[in-house]
Amino acid sequence: MWPELMGFALAGGAAYAADLGLFVWLRGPGGMGPLTAKSLSFLAGCSVAYLGNALGTYRGRGPVRGSRARRYGAFFAVNLAGALVQLACLGFSHYVLGRTSARADVVSGAGVGMVLATALRFWGTRTLVFSSAARGDGPGRRRPDEGPAQPAGVQATGEGSRPTWTG
Repeated sequence: MWPELMGFALAGGAAYAADLGLFVWLRGPGGMGPLTAKSLSFLAGCSVAYLGNALGTYRGRGPVRGSRARRYGAFFAVNLAGALVQLACLGFSHYVLGRTSARADVVSGAGVGMVLATALRFWGTRTLVFSSAARGDGPGRRRPDEGPAQPAGVQATGEGSRPTWTG
């Protein structure tokens, strides 16, 4: 799991840099409003993170069923859910708990919210986007490196014993 965590962190760091850099450029020299700039930079960050995870972190998981567009859509949805978690933490702290200082906003949104959102994104990316079920080797399926499966109607009777026919 450590290699996945490290790959996920590297892809996330590159995505964060792309998101921040594009946002700053779009707000400054690009002359865009904050919501348009953030929407475009968020989309760019998602794309960088997806590519980093697809071509790096999870590339060794073998072929994945489903179109790239479907996987990217699922990846985008997971990242959007993470963004909503961050906003929820910030909103709860600011408006429900009454913690309205800039420091409290940073702690709740960029601290607590980021930790929870990252955990959600890691889980979602690993299980919903690049899962073994999406590859087609879930329960009842065998990977090529596991050797031949027993024919239908054959049941192994124990370690070292010969298979017997059932029904």
